[in-house]
Amino acid sequence: MDHQSLTPTPIATKPYWTPGVAALALLALNGIGFLAARLLFGIGSVTNLSNQHPWGIWIGVDVAGGVALAAGGFTTAALGHVMHREKYHALVRPALLTAMLGYTFVAFGVCMDVGRWYYIWHPIFMWNGSSALFEVGICVTIYLNVLYIEFLPVVAERFIGRVDLPGPLARLNGPLDRGLRALDRGLSSTMFVFIIAGVVLSTLHQSSLGTLMVIAGPKMHPLWQTPILPLLFLLSAIAVGLPMVIFESLLAARSLGLKPEMPLLSDLGRMTAPLIGIYLAFKIGDMVVRETFVHLTVLDSASVMFMLEIGILMLALRMLLSPGVLKSPLLLFIAAALVVAGVLVNRIDNFVIAFTPPYQFKPYRPSFGEISVTVGFISLLVLLYRAAVMIFPVISLPDRTRAPRNKYAVRG
Repeated sequence: MDHQSLTPTPIATKPYWTPGVAALALLALNGIGFLAARLLFGIGSVTNLSNQHPWGIWIGVDVAGGVALAAGGFTTAALGHVMHREKYHALVRPALLTAMLGYTFVAFGVCMDVGRWYYIWHPIFMWNGSSALFEVGICVTIYLNVLYIEFLPVVAERFIGRVDLPGPLARLNGPLDRGLRALDRGLSSTMFVFIIAGVVLSTLHQSSLGTLMVIAGPKMHPLWQTPILPLLFLLSAIAVGLPMVIFESLLAARSLGLKPEMPLLSDLGRMTAPLIGIYLAFKIGDMVVRETFVHLTVLDSASVMFMLEIGILMLALRMLLSPGVLKSPLLLFIAAALVVAGVLVNRIDNFVIAFTPPYQFKPYRPSFGEISVTVGFISLLVLLYRAAVMIFPVISLPDRTRAPRNKYAVRG
């Protein structure tokens, strides 16, 4: 299909509520309940965190994993805008939406993991330039704002010419419409600045998360503790960016009953294979140079999890090197899911499995409340994504199947 015939369109013809969506809503409500308990009664009332294990899955999955899996935003921005690969523009908006929602929940995850969550604003005004965590926090904060700015043209496009407030508010229709048009024109001429800033900020904080674990020193297991950990974090984020776009695109197409853009997604899968190969070459090469492979002879949780993350990515690489996989929506989805799983396991390994406190009374096991909040965050993200693509022109459709005016339009 000619990519120029695709137009971003709200998916207004599909019902929002399905049995699967209802199940996700229940999971989200369960997570919100535990989140409320955490805010009211303290972090110890919901989690198994302690002075020995101050970080758990809320950091390993919600924050470190979430930041990595939201990398599709800056990889597609670099591909579509910086490298001027025009045919991939149909994938930029869905990736942008996924990144925007992902980083929003990363910010919530950090806030919930801070003991005194109401002091989360301190780093903005109390700078500590020697702190790797400060750099991560500032970059994520700025990048989150950049993502919302990049999404504003989508909002303006959705409501320009459609503002129709009722009754006494009708006098605001004209000014609001003119404001939206002015916003759209202004962003059109300056968007390149935010796109470049987004790509740069992403490379900074993706690598700085690795720096954060380097300074843990001997608390980190030798299989993961390496001076090139910032580089490995950056390479793995770049490698998972395009598979995450494939994953969410195929999942959204299946959920909304749309035809997936296989030519574009196959190209992304073809580009992903060398990126995974580069990451694995650096990771395995570093292990050989430092001779940490001796730790694989010991059968314990560290060696098993290390081999698991390497094995998952090697399997994904093998699949993506097969032309048959690239042509099959199901097999391509499985390959992309394996890359996503491999990088997620890597972040869990670095922040949970590899971290050993100098003293501990008992090993860390996530509580039911911690798992509930994490699952609730993921469920709520999916619910918001589904609502957003039904309200805003995010997903590109062929012109001949352009959806009718959205039922969510502001009208009298």
